[in-house]
Amino acid sequence: MSLHWFNPPVYVRTDRPGVRFGVSHVEGAAEQLLKWTKKGPKWKRAVEACVAGMEGEVTPNDVRKAFEAAAKEEGVLRSSN
Repeated sequence: MSLHWFNPPVYVRTDRPGVRFGVSHVEGAAEQLLKWTKKGPKWKRAVEACVAGMEGEVTPNDVRKAFEAAAKEEGVLRSSN
């Protein structure tokens, strides 16, 4: 299986204080989404985007945008700095 890469990465909070994780491909975004608890409307759109991205129906950058919005909604989005 090949990964569907996007750039720049989307950084999210981890369960370790002060540690963030950079998500840089569709498959990693899908994996992170499954760990979240709130699962609001932007989460649902991001999951749908991941599936579509893995099937080649949307671009990895489209998935990145949806994942970033979901991370913000979840409260786990971190800056790239």
